[in-house]
Amino acid sequence: MYRLLWPLFRRLAQVQVVAIMVAGFVLGPSVLGWVLPGAQQWLFPTTLTIGSETIAHPNIVAIYVVGQLGLVLYMFLVGASFRTEILRDHARQAGATSVAGIGAPLILGGAAGWWLVSRGGFFNDEVAAWQGALFLASAVAITAFPMLAWIVYDSGLANTRLGTMALSCAAIDDACSWILLATVVATAKGTPLGAVVAVGGGLAYLLFMIYVSRPLLAKLATWTPRHGDRGTTGDMPITHVTVVLLVVFAASWFTDLVGIYSVFGAFIAGIVMPRGPLLDTIRNRFEPLTAYVLVPAFFIYSGLNTQLNLIFDASTLLVATVVLVVSFAVKFGAVGLAARWQGMSWFEAGSMGALANARGLMELILVNIGFEAGIISARLYTVLVLMTLVTTFVATPLQRLFERRLHRSGYMFGPSGEQPLEEAVSRPC
Repeated sequence: MYRLLWPLFRRLAQVQVVAIMVAGFVLGPSVLGWVLPGAQQWLFPTTLTIGSETIAHPNIVAIYVVGQLGLVLYMFLVGASFRTEILRDHARQAGATSVAGIGAPLILGGAAGWWLVSRGGFFNDEVAAWQGALFLASAVAITAFPMLAWIVYDSGLANTRLGTMALSCAAIDDACSWILLATVVATAKGTPLGAVVAVGGGLAYLLFMIYVSRPLLAKLATWTPRHGDRGTTGDMPITHVTVVLLVVFAASWFTDLVGIYSVFGAFIAGIVMPRGPLLDTIRNRFEPLTAYVLVPAFFIYSGLNTQLNLIFDASTLLVATVVLVVSFAVKFGAVGLAARWQGMSWFEAGSMGALANARGLMELILVNIGFEAGIISARLYTVLVLMTLVTTFVATPLQRLFERRLHRSGYMFGPSGEQPLEEAVSRPC
């Protein structure tokens, strides 16, 4: 399905991950199930008959597990590629922009969430108004870190100030959003202590990885590839790769246990891994499998839970429009204006605002958690999925529009910001 959509999406100035995301939803009941219901049921059966008994088909669980594995590995690879030295050079700007990117959505997204609780039908009856406000605020504030990373790398922005600051702001905003979500889920289950555990456990994990794990993992950097090594997979040493994977899975397990979510544990594990031939080799081997085999399973899982027919009434269409406008405008405006205030030009600030709307993966994860926890209804689930698709679809073309305007003025994005075109191209990052 992705191969069929990609030629069209490439003409629409999209990156591959957007085509993969949309392909997952096309395979769900909203598109394939509407056009060819028999084929959709054959591909993704919901029940299995064994003798005289009918049980739930295990394929959905299998797709979910594969998708979660893909997310964890992908976030580790993103962390392993993250250039912390550029972040250090622009820490003040990234921090200020992140505050705007989380503050404005808290206000407007929270107000919209409070309004939806009062309307009824979008949150479950047990959800209080303040809980609905916090949930929608987190949904509006979030920027899909994995999705944004994919867009940044595909767009050639990985070693630029714009790309690094966009990823840094996304990481901070997403962390705040997950804390909000942990608060809502914990209080909805009657355990407010869960929010405290999420914050405390997350901070303890971060300090442990930086000050304890990082020095220990530095010993892995002693390996160098040699032709004809025994005990390797290709040119990857089995022992070293096993240690790396165990660290990633243990980190993901712990952060999921305290309520932050597994992908953040994997991302931090990637950041603290020692740079060198071993990490480069692991990235080269795992990236194709992760990006094109494992992660698409998560999009399929989300697509199977989406029912677009739920929004085709006047009331839900109104809500979808409000949520979409608020979500796009508040992130684009807040992040863009904050970036401009921090010294970026209008072109670079506009690009920051556009990239901040790439919600993709993380938004879908958040929405799935809210749905499975019994916080939101199927109607709001579908509204938020639709908002995710639209804002993510618009993000890349809008960013490239600002980039083309910048190129016409004789500049391009470089490691320290906008630079003359010939200087940015010739200077190594």
